[in-house]
Amino acid sequence: MGRKVDALAIGAGAAWGTLYWLGRTWGSTREERRGHLPGDEIVEPAKVVTNHATTLRATPEEMWPWLLQVGWHRGGWYTYRWVDRLLFPANRPAADSILPEYQDLKVGDRIPDGPPETGCFFEVEMLEPHKLMVLHSWTHLPPQVRGARLDWTWTFHLEPVGERETRVLFRVRGNLEPLWMRLLYHLAIVPADFVMGRSMCLGLKQRVEGI
Repeated sequence: MGRKVDALAIGAGAAWGTLYWLGRTWGSTREERRGHLPGDEIVEPAKVVTNHATTLRATPEEMWPWLLQVGWHRGGWYTYRWVDRLLFPANRPAADSILPEYQDLKVGDRIPDGPPETGCFFEVEMLEPHKLMVLHSWTHLPPQVRGARLDWTWTFHLEPVGERETRVLFRVRGNLEPLWMRLLYHLAIVPADFVMGRSMCLGLKQRVEGI
């Protein structure tokens, strides 16, 4: 019995470790993870850093409109629909087309990331057309969690890598307080980012490439 329990514990630990690594790195190269991106200094030093990446068969100009419309009840985040139904049932399905009404995004604008009553949003910190979008938020924890703080950035970096090909790097940098909140994020959220971050990249890829 003891050996079976030990084997299960080892297996669970290995599975968690694999998901944790993929949640931090899926699709990205070592050079991408080590490289500096504009906006990294907004949250510095960061206690949590994840990178996800993919290559799209499209130019940065073709991809850019899809980024401009991200957000709650805008274009969505392009994650799997079953993820939205499970975790965010009130959210609309992610857009499958470019929405002209959301193409005038500018620095200082706020992108909702939940119903209005939650007060949850990202603020646009940096915007370089066809190249870079940096979103910043400090609103993602409910007020009931007293003394807790989450300050993070989401960076989308586009780089042409070939004829009609674009490398997309999605980086999250965050600080969480107190320590138990940071540990909980590492324990649960980072492994889950293998699903969330990966599905965002693949959902974007599917739409941009018209698959």
